[in-house]
Amino acid sequence: MAQESGEYFVHESSYVDEGCTIGKGTKIWHFSHIMSDCRIGENCNIGQNVVVSPGVVLGNNVKIQNNVSVYTGVECGDDVFLGPSCVFTNVINPRSAVSRKNEYRKTLVGRGASIGANATIVCGHNIGEYALIGAGSVVTRDVPAFALMVGNPARQQGWISRNGAKLIFHSDSSETASSAASASSVQYATCPQTGERYRLEDGQVSLA
Repeated sequence: MAQESGEYFVHESSYVDEGCTIGKGTKIWHFSHIMSDCRIGENCNIGQNVVVSPGVVLGNNVKIQNNVSVYTGVECGDDVFLGPSCVFTNVINPRSAVSRKNEYRKTLVGRGASIGANATIVCGHNIGEYALIGAGSVVTRDVPAFALMVGNPARQQGWISRNGAKLIFHSDSSETASSAASASSVQYATCPQTGERYRLEDGQVSLA
């Protein structure tokens, strides 16, 4: 029989170990295992055959698709999307005969970031807010906020808006700057779907 506390739902084929905190409105579907001491926020949706290892932290409205492995050391902010069969790691040099549980490396996934199907996130790196990791990519370094990453190893292919549209940056000749150099270093883009305006300066994107 399914576990329904009135606050959250767990399918009868899934397991939630002791010490977990699960927020209101969260749904955990078939054949998944939420291991001890996880913290899962409100309105999350955890798909079929998902493993969430001990101590993992998920924010509110996190969507995890089928066959995803989220290992100890991973923290996801609000509104993160984890695509089908994507996987995290937590040890940089695993050996079956060597215990390295005291060497787990953290991976932080920022608010609104999306990780595509079959992508692999090598441990010890941060993925910035609203970044988009393409399907099948292998992340081996930190990812800036709003970055679009593709390939193995993943390389940046541009910038992406909060709504998931590619951003095209241009200099804004109307902006007054103290010098020609500073003017040329600042560029702007508009999300074609929402009209939100973004600023690119020194390799960092933010809302304008």
